[in-house]
Amino acid sequence: MLEFNQRSNTLEQRAYTYKLQDVTEPNLYRHLYNYEEAPKIPFNHRQVPMRPSSQIWITDSTFRDGQQARAPYTVEQIVHLYKLLHKLGGPRGIIRQTEFFLYSKKDKEAVERCLELGYQYPEITGWIRAVKEDFQLVKEMGLKETGILASSSDYHIFKKLKMTRNQAMEQFLSIIKAALEIGVVPRVHLEDLTRADFYGFVVPFAIEISKLSEESGIPIKIRACDTMGFGVSYPGVALPRSVPGIIYGLWHHAGIHSERLEWHGHNDFYKVVANAGTAWLYGCSGINCTLLGIGERTGNCPLEAMVFEYAALRGTMDGMDPTVITEIASYYAKELKYKIPPMTPFVGRDFNFTRAGIHADGLLKDEEIYNIFNTEKLLNRPVVVAINEYSGIAGIAFWLNQYFNLKGEKRIDKKDLRLQRLKDWVDRQYAEGRNTVIGDGEFEEAIRRETPDFWKELSENNS
Repeated sequence: MLEFNQRSNTLEQRAYTYKLQDVTEPNLYRHLYNYEEAPKIPFNHRQVPMRPSSQIWITDSTFRDGQQARAPYTVEQIVHLYKLLHKLGGPRGIIRQTEFFLYSKKDKEAVERCLELGYQYPEITGWIRAVKEDFQLVKEMGLKETGILASSSDYHIFKKLKMTRNQAMEQFLSIIKAALEIGVVPRVHLEDLTRADFYGFVVPFAIEISKLSEESGIPIKIRACDTMGFGVSYPGVALPRSVPGIIYGLWHHAGIHSERLEWHGHNDFYKVVANAGTAWLYGCSGINCTLLGIGERTGNCPLEAMVFEYAALRGTMDGMDPTVITEIASYYAKELKYKIPPMTPFVGRDFNFTRAGIHADGLLKDEEIYNIFNTEKLLNRPVVVAINEYSGIAGIAFWLNQYFNLKGEKRIDKKDLRLQRLKDWVDRQYAEGRNTVIGDGEFEEAIRRETPDFWKELSENNS
C-alpha cells in the first residue's frame, strides 16, 4: 500500500506499525556492550536522509547536570552565570532554555532571582523526578515546562526499575498525563537511549507520546539522551548507536517534529561535539549543553563549542556575542576557582598560545597563518606566544607586539638588532638548565634590566 508522506513529501510504502515488544528477558546488546571489552561499533550500511530543521538552537543544563560534577553553585553565582548566558545567546535567543533543580531552598531562590530579571531567553525550565507530586513544584514556581526522566534501555528498565517494558511505559505515560492535567509542558528525557531497543521500546513509547500531544494540544518534547556517550555519528552505523538513525527514527516513525526534539550527549568516548552537530543535521532542533562541558563523569557537550558549530553550519552568529565566552571562562577561573585545562578549545589558557619559533615567525608575518580565526575579534583573545628555548627572534618580536599592544609603525620587526640581546638572555636561561616557559612578568623584568633604553621606548609606545 502506498501513501504520500506529508512530512518527507515523498510517496512511501505505508509505515510499519511499531508496537511495544514486552520481552521477558532484557536485551542488553552484549554483542556490542561486552562489559569486559571496549564497546563495538556495528555497521548495517543503511543511511538516512540529512534534513536539518529550519530552526536550530542551544539549550543549557549548567544548573542541573553541570552541578552534578562540582561543588554546587551559590545563588549569586547562578544569577551571574544566567546573565552571561542571556548575553551570549543574543536577542534572538539562540540559547533557548536552561533547566534548574527545584527541590532545595537554594534551588527555588535561584529560580526566583533569575525570573525577576525578566529575560525572555534563556527560558527557565525545571527538572524533576518522574513522580506526579513533583509537578506541583513546577506549577508553584511559575514555570511552563519541566524535564522528567524516563528510562529507555533494558539496563535501566529491568536492572534499575525492576519492571517490564510494558510496566515502565505505562508508568511513564501516567506521569506525562499528570503533567498535562495541570498544564505543564513535559519534556521526556529518554535516558540511556543508545543502549535501548529502538523499535521494540523507544519508537512505540514515542508514538504514544505523540498521541498524547495531539490529544492535549500541548507540544510534548523528547530529549534523546546519550547517557553513556555511546552515540556514533558515522554514516551507515546500526542502531542503537547511530545518532542519524535515532533522530531520523524519532521524527519519521514516531512523528516527533524537529522543534520537539532535543539531543543530550556525554563525552565518554570524545564524540560529544560531533554527535551534537550530527543531531542538528539530521533533524533535531535543540542541542543540550553545559558551560565548559562540566557534567557527569566526562562531562556534557560544551556550550561554547556549539556556539561556533551553530555559526559554522548557519553562516552567522545570529546575534550571539562570542566574546562573552571569554568572560565566562574568566569567571570560572577567577571567581569559581575552577581549573580549566589549558589546552581546552576557546576557553583554555593555551588555546591560541604557541611555543614554536617557526609558528611565531609565521604569526609575525600574518596572524592568519597559524591562528584558527580572528580570536581577538570573536573571543577578545589575542594570539599569545610563549617565550622559551624555541621562541627565537621572531617569537620575541611577536610577544613584544602583543604584550605592549604595538600597532602599525610602532610594531617591532624581527630584524630589530636590539632583539638579539633579549634572545641571548633567553638562551642563557636554558643553557643553564631551565625547562619551564618564561612568564610574562619575568620577561618584562628582563627587558627592563637587559635593554633599559628599549624598555623605555616600549613603555612610551604603549602609553
